[in-house]
Amino acid sequence: MKKALFLLLIVPAISNAQFKDILTKATEKINAATKSNSGLDIASGLKEALNKGVTEQVSKLTATDGFYKNAAVKILMPEELSKVDKTLRKMGLSKLADEGVLALNRAAEDAVKEATPIFVSSIKNLTITDAKNILLGNENAATLYLQSSTSAALYAKFSPVVQKSIGKVGADVVWNTIIKQYNTIPFISKVNPDLVDYTTNKALDGVFKMITVEEKNIRTNLNSRTSDLLRKVFALQDKK
Repeated sequence: MKKALFLLLIVPAISNAQFKDILTKATEKINAATKSNSGLDIASGLKEALNKGVTEQVSKLTATDGFYKNAAVKILMPEELSKVDKTLRKMGLSKLADEGVLALNRAAEDAVKEATPIFVSSIKNLTITDAKNILLGNENAATLYLQSSTSAALYAKFSPVVQKSIGKVGADVVWNTIIKQYNTIPFISKVNPDLVDYTTNKALDGVFKMITVEEKNIRTNLNSRTSDLLRKVFALQDKK
């Protein structure tokens, strides 16, 4: 009885302000936990989406004709060599010109095989803040994230592979023949392009172009969200 009386006396001593303060702190903790879990879900969902893009699109580029028979990313002669292409074809050397283009695409297909580990590392480092910005960003925000975080490493990895592949597929011989043939034509400006740099950059362009395709697909096509996590996370984007 005395305990009950004591409680009745002390409870009114807790002011409304104190009670509100306790309630506010409890609410803040709940909200923080909710936001944290939501952030983790978003990060996990974006990582899954990026991995899906790499697996389903970048891997296609590594196959034979992955570049050569894909009009969106096919590597053509460098712009400054368009006159070389036209001249060779006028001279009845269309086959040689075609072989030169094929060789560049084969080198790119070889190089892209080096991309996946670099992408995987970048995706693992995706933060919750990165993920939220990507999810609520433009339709290519995920691609831009990968581009900014991997381009330098990819170029460093691609370039020696392209150089080696150009020799392996005989592109060096083909292109030496093309350049030599063209440079023997009277009254023309001689050319000597850096094919390794050109092909490396075109390979990078192709990689990010295909990732953009997959990202747009996941963002706009509900059927492409092939897991509960993707459906849950990208539903947040649909509401923005």
